[in-house]
Amino acid sequence: MFDFEKLDVYQISLKLNIEVLKWLAGKQGFDPYFKDQLRRATISVGLNLAEGTGRYSAADKKRFFVIARSSVYECVSILQILKGTNEISLEHYNHFYQEYEKLSKMLLGLYRSTK
Repeated sequence: MFDFEKLDVYQISLKLNIEVLKWLAGKQGFDPYFKDQLRRATISVGLNLAEGTGRYSAADKKRFFVIARSSVYECVSILQILKGTNEISLEHYNHFYQEYEKLSKMLLGLYRSTK
């Protein structure tokens, strides 16, 4: 097992990625730009978390944790646009928003605990 797989924040990210990707797969006629951007941003969270965990220096690790958190922010911004254009249900919006908020807090904690 790799170190990143042991992290709760990674497991939550992985679960959320699968949920978002499945939700996006069911969106026919959805704006392709937003679909692609949300797909790439949500995947980026877990990828950067995994890559950062594999780095040796604290500065390298922190840099990737910041990038992962920035991708979370990007996902939330996209969700807000989708909500404003009525392309996402309030139920899905609230669920995804809460999960991204949780990830953001966990990534900040991981960043602060990295020495």
